[in-house]
Order: sequence, then structure tokens, then C-alpha cells
Amino acid sequence: MRIFLSKILKLTAAMGAGAFVALAGPLSAEEKKSDGGKYVTADGTPTYNVQSDGTVDWYTFSGFRRYHAECHVCHGPDGLGSSYAPNLVDSLKTMSYEDFQTVVINGKQSSASSVMPAFGTNKNVFCYLDDLYAYLKARSDGAVERGRPAKREPFPEAAKAYEKECMG
Repeated sequence: MRIFLSKILKLTAAMGAGAFVALAGPLSAEEKKSDGGKYVTADGTPTYNVQSDGTVDWYTFSGFRRYHAECHVCHGPDGLGSSYAPNLVDSLKTMSYEDFQTVVINGKQSSASSVMPAFGTNKNVFCYLDDLYAYLKARSDGAVERGRPAKREPFPEAAKAYEKECMG
């Protein structure tokens, strides 16, 4: 776990994100800042930006794509859960970013029949933890409706460089 957390710290620092801190509810525009198109809270927690016309930031859109490529098989479409795995829209109402990372990277066993596998070695998940969190937090806060966001901001150069570095 130490190797993965070390890599996460290095990668998120390269992206402009800071410490892992809990996010409490929807944010106002004053509480967000953009660094290369990435939105974070004042304390560095990844977040989303949804414009009045429904346009989402690139990272939230990327989180939607990654979620539906890797997570929805168990957690259901749009993070609403299934008979197999919990509703993440509800879970992110109280789950901190640090706890989210820990569960996704290391997995979690709640009972003999409830097991979240570890995704710390899956680059399609690991490299996009911030994006996944931003998307699911936007769903949790009601800022993004079900389904594919109709509009998104362009793919930032900073995101292209990070993706190239992380994916190898």
C-alpha cells in the first residue's frame, strides 16, 4: 500500500491537487479553482464544475467514462448501486476522498459475500481516481444527472500530459 500511496501523492501533486480531505456538500464557484482545467477545493480535494448550460469540466466527464468502463458492472449505471454492490451516489455523501482512495486502491471486505476488489494495479482506475471521485461526487451532490453529460470542456493539455505519464 505504501508504494501506491506514494505514487498517488506524486501523481496528484503533478496535477495540482493537494492533501486528501473530506468534502462536505456542494461547492460555490468561490470555493473552486482551476489548475489546467482541473477543479479542486481550497484544501486540494478534487471536485467538479458544472456550468449553467450543463457543460461539465473535462475531469468529471473523464470520470463518467472511466466509471462506466470499470465500475458500473458492479455498482450499476450512474453510481446507483445494484444487488451486488452499494449505491456510490449515497456513499459519497459521507465518504471522504481519502477513504474513497483507500477503498478503491486496496479493496474492502464488508462481509463474506460483500467484497470490493482492489484496483490499485489497474491503471484504467488508478490513473483516474480524481476523475472518478469528481464524477461520483457530482452525482452525489445532484450536480450531474443520470446518463452521459451532453457537453464537456475540451481535453486540457495538462490532462493529456498526465495521462501519458501515468499510462506509460
